[in-house]
Amino acid sequence: MNSGILAFGGYIPQSRLQRAEIAKAHTWFNPGLKGLAVGERAIANWDEDSVTMAVEAGRDCLTDRTRDDLSAVYMASTNFPFLDRQNAGIVADALNLKSGLLTLDLASSMRAGTSGLSVALQAAAGSDGPILFTAADKRRTKAASPLEMTSGDGAAALLVGTGDVVATFIGSHTEAVDFVDHFRGEDEAYDYAWEERWVRDEGYMKIVPAAVNALFQKTGVKPEDVTTFCFPAAARRVAGGIAKSLGLAESSVADNLQANCGEIGTAHAIVMLVQALEQASPGDRILVTSFGQGCDALLFEVTEAIKSLPPRRGVTGHLARRRAETNYNRYLSHNDLIIMEQGIRGEVDKQTGLTTLYRNKDMAQRMLGGSCSECGTLQFPKTNICVNPNCGAVGTQEDHPFAEKIGKLNSYTADKLTYSPDPPAYYGMVQFEDGGRLMSDFTDIDPEAELAVGMEMRMMFRVKDYDKKRGFRRYFWKATLLADNSTTGE
Repeated sequence: MNSGILAFGGYIPQSRLQRAEIAKAHTWFNPGLKGLAVGERAIANWDEDSVTMAVEAGRDCLTDRTRDDLSAVYMASTNFPFLDRQNAGIVADALNLKSGLLTLDLASSMRAGTSGLSVALQAAAGSDGPILFTAADKRRTKAASPLEMTSGDGAAALLVGTGDVVATFIGSHTEAVDFVDHFRGEDEAYDYAWEERWVRDEGYMKIVPAAVNALFQKTGVKPEDVTTFCFPAAARRVAGGIAKSLGLAESSVADNLQANCGEIGTAHAIVMLVQALEQASPGDRILVTSFGQGCDALLFEVTEAIKSLPPRRGVTGHLARRRAETNYNRYLSHNDLIIMEQGIRGEVDKQTGLTTLYRNKDMAQRMLGGSCSECGTLQFPKTNICVNPNCGAVGTQEDHPFAEKIGKLNSYTADKLTYSPDPPAYYGMVQFEDGGRLMSDFTDIDPEAELAVGMEMRMMFRVKDYDKKRGFRRYFWKATLLADNSTTGE
């Protein structure tokens, strides 16, 4: 039975910071940034992190698919929000998966994404169900650094296992080399990068071809058989140079998404793989590599099953869902790169009661409401008494998921007095299809957009608030407009 990729999904935040705005702020200090001041980079909202982005990619991957048979959830990142709380467990909770599965975090290298995928593929071959593999990054970068220009935020997800796969796993090879092109030490917030030309000549151009040639020898695949070559380096012409040295066709080199997204750290190879699958045809062979203390190389062959995979937004759709951001100061504030006066309303102690959080996590993280077994009325949150005035039955509430339901806007407020990291604070009443309603915070609302009662909305898993004193963050579901904002800003 074939093993490989059963489904895929992606997520890119909708805001795109214009690199010209970064250069405008810093070229007085670092004139070299002018050469990078082209295009835009994806930036997460203040209430997004690697966990929330992994959840969105996972939802996209699991479109129209049952979730009951999953055996594990893996998550790869170099920027986990928690260092001692399992982040993959939060992802599994938000996706409303069963508790009887394995959850695993993978970190500490830019190739944790491809290494984690290799582990997932090997484990899934002998598992009793498919494995959801996610990779996400929201890298912290110093202001006025080249990395600030070239990085981006986002996530991707792959469902791997056996059966009717859309891409068969042909093989993989890893070269483990302690080549330090950059590093981030313990208690350090930012990466320290080494000289680019040395990294290119001694690292990329020597280590990557060694891994790929070993993979070709192991699998019997020839360079001319490769349809798409994914190499997630932001540096110009590096992927093309590697392809030439390997004998790969120039046309096989995949877009590294530097013009409209940026490099998404350990997730970028997986993001590029997902976009390659979105554009692939049966018979295509996709070579995926990544670099970080060595190189991983993985090879896949696309099958006929890709034609029947249900449509999803994916990486391409999320790239189209964009809003140009020209306020660099907003980006600095959202990423704690500048000290902002928050005012008295922002000084509330936001300690989270962990007991209360655990008792309410089905509502807060899984977004489970209730369905009355007597009359069928849906409600959120679930209570002991049915809210239907013609029923009022006690103890008849059964768990009912609301996260994937489409709602309509019943009322809304743009509050400029309540503290918000991104004022005004938008919130209002959302009425769900088939019943149930929620007074919800809104997210990703364009200040220039015209909200109107009746607009369709969907729920997104986001950070509710930060307890910066204790280093804890609390998650909840927020509403956003269902319609794309792809024509906004330029």
